Amino acid sequence: MKQNKYDDSAFFAAYKEMPRSIGGLGAAGEWHEFKALLPDLQGKSVLDLGCGFGWHCRYAREQHAAEVVGVDISAKMLESAREQTDDPAITYLQAPIEDIDFPDGHFDVVLSSLAFHYVQSFDAVCQKVHSCLKQGGTFVFSVEHPIFTSRPEQEWILDDQGSPLYWPVDHYQDEGVRNTAFLTDHVIKYHRTLSTYINDLIRTGFAITAVREPLPDPKLMHHPGMKDETRRPMFLILSAEKK
Repeated sequence: MKQNKYDDSAFFAAYKEMPRSIGGLGAAGEWHEFKALLPDLQGKSVLDLGCGFGWHCRYAREQHAAEVVGVDISAKMLESAREQTDDPAITYLQAPIEDIDFPDGHFDVVLSSLAFHYVQSFDAVCQKVHSCLKQGGTFVFSVEHPIFTSRPEQEWILDDQGSPLYWPVDHYQDEGVRNTAFLTDHVIKYHRTLSTYINDLIRTGFAITAVREPLPDPKLMHHPGMKDETRRPMFLILSAEKK
């Protein structure tokens, strides 16, 4: 059963209040690194997996992409995306990422932001993305870093004053489901190692072009807790090409 936590009223209400939900791409600490890995989008056909509020879809059109398709499992997220979008070249589809079914070689670019750690089989996603990409097409995605997902308790170890002492890593090699607390309890995520992300791409036929463990955008360092994000990677960004 594919979890759709974003349609839970309490979860969605909390998620809408996050800085990146309010401020969009400019409020996302990793966006400056993600954006740098995107190819020229002018005239391209773009697929966004786990499109959420549609920020990346609208950005692609601002860069003059010819066609953009956003896919998300959440009706609430897509309702908000449609409310913020007035562009016939953007199409939003409600579906789990694992269930996408597009014609072979349809898209020039497939991107995804912080969605695949909710997907049980990354290998299956790689195969579907590879199929729907054109030869030479680009696949760029971000996920929560394996250092971040290894433990269900995705929290710092704190000192007596409540300040972060260190970030613990445990059961790193034990891939699989993690029942985490993110905004609400019982949020199902899937941990996989860095090598699994890389090797699944290679086995599928992708050539990896970049690996990033981004530091936060310096412009956002004044936000509470952002300086602590320099102490361990929270995100992993990978770029690959269909050869």
